[in-house]
Amino acid sequence: MGPVNWVAVVVAALGAGLLALAWFRPAFGAEKARKVAGGRFVARRHPLRFAALAGLMLLITSAMLGHFFARVGSATLAEKPWLYFMMSGGLALAFVIPALWTSFAHIRVPTRVALIDAGYWLAAYLAMGLVFYLMG
Repeated sequence: MGPVNWVAVVVAALGAGLLALAWFRPAFGAEKARKVAGGRFVARRHPLRFAALAGLMLLITSAMLGHFFARVGSATLAEKPWLYFMMSGGLALAFVIPALWTSFAHIRVPTRVALIDAGYWLAAYLAMGLVFYLMG
């Protein structure tokens, strides 16, 4: 196992956070679509606390990806660079998005909101994979 690129871990988490700002505000008008059960907006009451928690979760996710890539090793990743995207995107498609959709189904989140969120998580994981590729 090679060393974890901690600089890439932080940059990847920041990149995914910046993507969220663009994704959930202007890109899809998700602010208007974000009403959930009872007509309430998610994260409207404590937006700074929500942002801090989301940032922490992105950092944990990025650290996990950093460990994945360190475990595979730089020689293998240099030989097979598609693994960055296969591993990061595959993680989103196989675990994150199904878990998201399962929880959204229980609280009856509108399909449009679920699609916007699922798209974000796939794009965020692929963006993190791109950061590790570029900084690897």
